[in-house]
Amino acid sequence: MSLAEHVPPGTDAEVLRQAITEVRRVIVGQEHMVERLLVALLARGHCLLEGVPGVAKTLAASTLATVVGGSFARIQFTPDLVPSDIVGTRVYHPSKESFDVELGPVFVNLLLADEINRAPAKVQSALLEVMAERQVTLAGKTHPLPKPFIVLATQNPIESEGVYPLPEVQRDRFLFRVKVGHPTAQEELEIIQRMSTTPPEPKTVLDPQRLIALQDLAEKVSVHQLVADYVVRLVMATRSPAEYGMPDLADVIEVGVSPRATLGLIAAGRALALMRGRDYLLPDDIRDVAVDVMSHRLMLTFDALADGVDSDDVVRRILATVPPPLVVWNNQGPA
Repeated sequence: MSLAEHVPPGTDAEVLRQAITEVRRVIVGQEHMVERLLVALLARGHCLLEGVPGVAKTLAASTLATVVGGSFARIQFTPDLVPSDIVGTRVYHPSKESFDVELGPVFVNLLLADEINRAPAKVQSALLEVMAERQVTLAGKTHPLPKPFIVLATQNPIESEGVYPLPEVQRDRFLFRVKVGHPTAQEELEIIQRMSTTPPEPKTVLDPQRLIALQDLAEKVSVHQLVADYVVRLVMATRSPAEYGMPDLADVIEVGVSPRATLGLIAAGRALALMRGRDYLLPDDIRDVAVDVMSHRLMLTFDALADGVDSDDVVRRILATVPPPLVVWNNQGPA
């Protein structure tokens, strides 16, 4: 099931499909990443893009900001960054003999934290308040961030020099971790044809108010009790795998996913259902987002890491083992 399925013209799903189409006018391939970025926006969740340099992570974020019509800022994270560089600070004005608060670049609708793992611990702590509370405290006064607000962060997973691995608590704040790979040979040819001349310019499809209305609509997508139970079983399988027929995973998983994964699966599934033109959630929606929601929240054992076990494969194993329910919806509701 994908966004290619038919959606009636003029509906919310059609508008969202137009937004994705505009992003894809600029971004060649990377369909999974583009879809997940918009799902994260609808679900009010932050997104971590993980991939080697040059695979359009930064371009996708800036293009999405243009398409949704919100304010945008990009912060290049470096080891010498300090918290005031991102959240703001107090500035003394001699002419007035007083301090004024100058807000930092985080006060936008869409914040791109480029190479987030290059920032030291104090900056990560300041960003954590921004992501978790959607507010900044300066000089004892709280400043709320604009709505909607989302952090899109990028990191290079293969680089080790001058980087600070994200702490588990901060990774847990990201709704998605999306792995971005290299384009195919055909996509490389398309990149040459599309970008070697005048690059296409995306059009604005949404605005912040419309996006907030769509976020509210996504939260109203119906969740069948059987689907909610399925989400709980997936989460519990990461904490007690032996009880769900996977005793070998007990030596692989150190700590299972947090309750934020439970809420994230529901929120992301609802957003994906809305994009697909439905006002109800299906197990397939949960299965489609499960790897991106759960894999970065899993803490693997030292032996598993030494053996090169991929957390994505662990989540796929759980999805293959824990059976989904059969939920049938009709015009009158669940049957």
